[in-house]
Amino acid sequence: MSDHLVIGAGPVGRHVAALLAERGEHVTVATRSGRDTGLEGVGHVALDAADPEALTRATEGAAALYNCANPGDYTQWERTWPPLAASLLTAAERTGAVYAITGNLYPYGPVDGPMREDLPDAATDHKGILRARLWRDSLDAHRAGRVRAVEVRASDYVGPGIGANGHITRVLPGALAGKTAWMIGRTDLPHTFTDVLDVARTLVAAADDESAHGRLWNVPSNPPRSQVEALTDVLAAAGKPPVTVRRLPGGALRALGLVSPMMREIADMRYQWTAPYVLDDTAARAHFGIEPTPWDEVCRRTAAGVAASGRA
Repeated sequence: MSDHLVIGAGPVGRHVAALLAERGEHVTVATRSGRDTGLEGVGHVALDAADPEALTRATEGAAALYNCANPGDYTQWERTWPPLAASLLTAAERTGAVYAITGNLYPYGPVDGPMREDLPDAATDHKGILRARLWRDSLDAHRAGRVRAVEVRASDYVGPGIGANGHITRVLPGALAGKTAWMIGRTDLPHTFTDVLDVARTLVAAADDESAHGRLWNVPSNPPRSQVEALTDVLAAAGKPPVTVRRLPGGALRALGLVSPMMREIADMRYQWTAPYVLDDTAARAHFGIEPTPWDEVCRRTAAGVAASGRA
């Protein structure tokens, strides 16, 4: 049995903690509040992970440090992510814990085809540039022999516990009630969606496997579906009929961004919804032997998660 420290109690952090506890590991989840996740066999600690001294103390003796953090204010990433990432990297370097990072696809930026791990991080928006820099800092430290780092990247989340942070779950409560769903950009293009359970499975596998360290891995995900198809599939899993779907065009997003910082941030990422956005997960499937959770099960988990949250 090894010690593992999970930073963040969002959907990925909870799934990581559950997977580790199920195999008999000693797991602690750290959040600012120290709130209890309700997971059997998992400990909890109140901790400001941006404090490198406190985080180092909490990480001492851990086999792995899992970065599953999700700073609450999407509009303040430039303020919140750099000190948090620096603290996590410092703690991993001081303690020798494997540093396993939950990433996203932002660093790739706009692409002309499926996203593979060997593509350059070519983002031009500020969020993608930031996330690319944070991974580069960790990779540089790994190559210098100071840490053992690995990052897994996933597309838009589906599954339980995502709420308004997911493009499908954001509109699902209204759609379950038969209301029109307003979605961003083109709703008929192929788009990869990734179950948060598969993110956690890949992150745990990557942390465990020394040969996986020092590089990126795209999380195994189901074949792409359009936004309309994905929403309709989740509704069907809940026994509900399709709903009317309307699109928020780029011009409308930009106009809303004049008065809403959140909509301005979303407008900056609209390229993800104006062309096919497809993840190539060939490498991770071959290396780890992981297949994505079957799509019909993903849809059931997603619908059940919204129902359990009371938002449906």
